[in-house]
Amino acid sequence: MSDVVGPSNGALIRRLFGLAWRYRLHCLQVLGLQLLLLVMGIGGLSFTGLGIDYIRHKLEDTPMDDNVLHVALPMAWAPLQLLGLLAGLILVLALSRALLNYVLAVSINKLVQQKLVVDLRGEVYDKLQRLSFRFFDANSTGSIITRVTGDVQSVRMFVDQVMIQSVIMAVSLTIYVIYMASLSPSLTLACLATTPLLAVLSTWFSKKIQPSYAHNRTLVERMVQILAESLQGVAVTKGFGREPEARAKFEAANQACFDQQQGIFWRVSLFSPAVGFITRINMMVLLGYGGWLVANGELPLGTGLIVFAGLLEQFSGQVNNVANIVNSVQQSLIGARRVFEILDAPVEVKNAPAAIRLPRCTGWVQFENVSFAYAGAEAVVRDIDLVVQPGQCVAILGTTGAGKSVLMSLLPRFFDPTAGRVLIDGVDIRELDLDDLRRNIGIVFQESFLFSNTIAANIAFGHPAATREQIERAARIAAAHDFITALPLGYDTVLGESGASLSGGQRQRLAIARAVLLEPAILLLDDPTAAIDSATEHEIFEALDRAIAGRTTFIVAHRLSTLRRADFIIVMEQGRIAQRGTHAELMAQPGPYRRVARLQLVDGRELQSLGTAKPGEERA
Repeated sequence: MSDVVGPSNGALIRRLFGLAWRYRLHCLQVLGLQLLLLVMGIGGLSFTGLGIDYIRHKLEDTPMDDNVLHVALPMAWAPLQLLGLLAGLILVLALSRALLNYVLAVSINKLVQQKLVVDLRGEVYDKLQRLSFRFFDANSTGSIITRVTGDVQSVRMFVDQVMIQSVIMAVSLTIYVIYMASLSPSLTLACLATTPLLAVLSTWFSKKIQPSYAHNRTLVERMVQILAESLQGVAVTKGFGREPEARAKFEAANQACFDQQQGIFWRVSLFSPAVGFITRINMMVLLGYGGWLVANGELPLGTGLIVFAGLLEQFSGQVNNVANIVNSVQQSLIGARRVFEILDAPVEVKNAPAAIRLPRCTGWVQFENVSFAYAGAEAVVRDIDLVVQPGQCVAILGTTGAGKSVLMSLLPRFFDPTAGRVLIDGVDIRELDLDDLRRNIGIVFQESFLFSNTIAANIAFGHPAATREQIERAARIAAAHDFITALPLGYDTVLGESGASLSGGQRQRLAIARAVLLEPAILLLDDPTAAIDSATEHEIFEALDRAIAGRTTFIVAHRLSTLRRADFIIVMEQGRIAQRGTHAELMAQPGPYRRVARLQLVDGRELQSLGTAKPGEERA
């Protein structure tokens, strides 16, 4: 996925506000607490100013306003009593603000961490489960992991550090300006004259910094991808003694991220002081013009200049926060764009509006003029016509890239054909309920993936409610029961990542048991004996013979020992069926099947046992 295509920033921001609207009650709670803190801060500042005016009034007999925030003060009290009251009010407000700040921190954490992040991450993961293999072919593992983790956090940043902070800043600035204007309109205009310059500077910086954040995401994604590949291929790296090169590759990617982030850091670091310098000009104006107003008796010292200075300081602090908000906006928009690309990705394989339920099929399968092509590429499967009767075993032979695995992937609807249709029991599989369809199909891949869980849980992965008796029965069919019970914890043995503690044959037998447990009417075997030795192959075939019995089976194979077990064989070349027939029929005719078979022959006696080809014909 590209980081530069997609919706505009305006569209993204509207969508992010829509996302935040789901949590509007939590947002309103946070905003309410922030406003209460703002009022308390102004109250404490006003009481401080009033105390200064009272002290000046007693020392210099200057006139003063005897009320604050429309509450009259008890001027008849003794000076120490009145000052003690003001000090007590300031202390109470400070303690209340400390408590509210704690409540605010908890509320924000509950909103953005426990609600928004968890919900959004779950929504992204749910969408990933529904996307077709085409999406995963087009996006690296590192890219997907980065989007589910870091980019989701960027969306959180928008709600927490952009949206809420922007609303708080807007409300705060409005209140500060109104209060300052009530004290002195002319001083307010003079001190805030530089504010438009800040708006222009922030807009310019926002546009300038966005491409850098987009590039940073790409670099981080590349680093995560290198890390994921190095962990998956650690055996190959060590086997070829390439650890130094692997370290150098990761360090280069890591350093590229660091260097690029440093560039962003320096620009942000320059922008923030520039904003701070402009706001300091306001304080210079305050001291000059405000001091003149006080000297001329047009503005009180405490409730006028001191309070105004405090308000202006807080105003400047909010304006200084613009740098952080601009920084957060760019990060959150880049991350949001990448998250929404997943959420908006089309679900190419999904249930029809009135999907037909299929509790149990007979296993009758037909490919009717089926073709399939990846987007923007030539067809990898072309014009396939094939009928398989219930219980038949079909072997598929072909060179790499001939379309064997793609053809089998069309049956459980990992992809939908771009032309033609696939039927089960006479019904187009696109009209069937997707869950029902896949529960009728058992799959054993060439490289069986096992989860970091118990053996029993791995076998029951497709049927979590299976009883121990059902699990053991499936294991016996797959010739796995004996080696499982020989383990210290038996079926409760916890496997390491991908079942690394087991042999290749043991992993394949568990995969067969996992498929058989579903009692599928159709079984797909994608070259299950390709990566195992001959002795293990014999064990696997014993399991396969029991698993295949009574089931419609498609098996991708290259070994004659596998091909000869099939009721008939199809040979694929360049996405088409080049030959079809039984082993004996295909050995009796010139073509790719006999060429492949001869490459596997040990001596002439085996040749005569495999077919009726004339001696010397079609030698490899």
